[in-house]
Amino acid sequence: MGNHTIRTLPCRKAIVPIGGSTRRQFLTGSALAAGLALLQAKQNAFASTASGPIAPNDPIAVTKIETFVLKNSWVFVKLSTNAGITGWGEMLKDDAKACAAGALEVADYLLGKDPRPVVKHWQAIHRGSFYRGGPIKTAILSGIDQALWDITGKCYGVPVYKLLGGPTRDRVRVYGEPNEETGVNAMKVGPWAARKAFKYAEGQRFVDEVVERFSALKSSRPGVDIGLDFHGAVQPTTATLLIKALEPYHPWFYEEVVQALNVDVMAELAKKTHIPLATGERIFTKWGFREILEKKAAMILQPDVNYAGGITELKIIAGMAESYYAPLAPHNPNGPCSLAASLQIAASIPNFMVQERGDREHDLLAEPLPPVRDGYRPIPTGPGLGITIDEEKLMSEVGEPEPYRVQYDPDDGSVVDW
Repeated sequence: MGNHTIRTLPCRKAIVPIGGSTRRQFLTGSALAAGLALLQAKQNAFASTASGPIAPNDPIAVTKIETFVLKNSWVFVKLSTNAGITGWGEMLKDDAKACAAGALEVADYLLGKDPRPVVKHWQAIHRGSFYRGGPIKTAILSGIDQALWDITGKCYGVPVYKLLGGPTRDRVRVYGEPNEETGVNAMKVGPWAARKAFKYAEGQRFVDEVVERFSALKSSRPGVDIGLDFHGAVQPTTATLLIKALEPYHPWFYEEVVQALNVDVMAELAKKTHIPLATGERIFTKWGFREILEKKAAMILQPDVNYAGGITELKIIAGMAESYYAPLAPHNPNGPCSLAASLQIAASIPNFMVQERGDREHDLLAEPLPPVRDGYRPIPTGPGLGITIDEEKLMSEVGEPEPYRVQYDPDDGSVVDW
């Protein structure tokens, strides 16, 4: 059955009077009837080629929620429906078991409901609980949101970006591993010397070594944009030295120069350099990004579709960022749903910059994504997220997640950021 809502002209039977009719009236009526028939035929043909598995007004309900924790700590959620349509999403990889268990609790609300009012479900899951936000609850919401959009796109037979007003572009610039074959010409590294910057105040020798290494890297990679990811592991006393010392070598951006828990400190560092600051992978929902924008703490936003609130929320964050002329460069060190959902965002917003690890290929897919060419990945055109999970391969990776990565200062044994 067709699933597109097609607006048509009302098809009336042409009435041509026998007595006293003119040749012009007859021809006009005949032409109108023929035109209407042709229009209806074209619309029916279009509907038959662009249809989804159910019609727009057919009932559909969520019947099951399943979660899968992989050995690499990726967490997937799968929603099933009584129409046989399934949707997939991904969640936070830290606290993997907590996210997986928490997603199952949403069943009390979601089971039996039509999955297609995605924004209403987002609001209900977020506002239905007394405590809101935070990494785990927002990650649960993010994964379910992706899965709901995946189902909705499949119901209508279109990719998610078309439901969001896209496409705004045909392909997406990616960064990851520079490669002549794929044409990728952008990457990022950490501000490292012989070791990472974990002291509260690194000395000049350490700063000089970081600068020397980055300068050598830039010289060896002509034409490659290179960002510097501080990963929130560098203390402000050291970060303020590094951002000035590295300026002459033109980093693409400085990412997470400090933890985002104190936005005022980040905003002060932003004033000390002309290199744009980027942040967002540990910031949740529109409310977290509001402070970043208002305090001018970063010019590039990096929300993660697995953590920040899913597709629904990233679309809103992008709109907020556009009013500050700030682009999105979504964070993504994760799996295939994360990348596919991020590509849907890229195709539905105007202020997209670049996709992290958009060059990554995923074995968990039944069919690969369109290949990267000239540093760009084409937007998937399949319905929903545009991907199909190979469930047999996914199940073979289910197991105990990776343990916490607690790290210590080797000199005094104190805990350090990583």
